[in-house]
Amino acid sequence: MIPQDWLHGFAGGLMIGSAGALYLLVNGRIMGASGILGGMLDGSDWRHWTERLSFLAALVLVPLLIVPLYTVVDTHITPNPVVIVIGGLLTGIGTRLANGCTSGHGVCGISRLAPRGIVATVFYILAGGLTVALFRHVWGVI
Repeated sequence: MIPQDWLHGFAGGLMIGSAGALYLLVNGRIMGASGILGGMLDGSDWRHWTERLSFLAALVLVPLLIVPLYTVVDTHITPNPVVIVIGGLLTGIGTRLANGCTSGHGVCGISRLAPRGIVATVFYILAGGLTVALFRHVWGVI
C-alpha cells in the first residue's frame, strides 16, 4: 500500500494558500501571522483589531476541529522542553529580524514574486537546515 502522508501536506498547503489568497483579496494585506500577532501585541494598528483577533482565534481553534479525526499524532518533536522553548524563542527572533514569517514571506511573498519574500525564504530554509544539522548531527540534542 502507498503511504498517504503526502495528502496531509497537500491538503494543508491548499488550505494555507487559499487562506493567504482570500486574506489578500478581502483585506488588501498580506497574511503574515507574525505581523498580525505583532500588531496586536504592540498596538501599532488597532484599526484592524477585530480582523487580527479573528485571524489569531481561527489559527488556534480551527486545528482543534480535526482532533477527532486523529487518534495518534506523530510529530517527531523532541521530548526535551528546553530545546522546544529555545527553538520557539529563536523562531520569534528570526521572524522579527526577517520582518516576517513563513506565511508572509514563503506563502504570500513567493506567490506574488516579491524579491524580499524569495530572499527571506531562501535564507530561512538554509538556516533551518543548518540548525537541524548542528542540533541533530553535531550536538545530538534532537
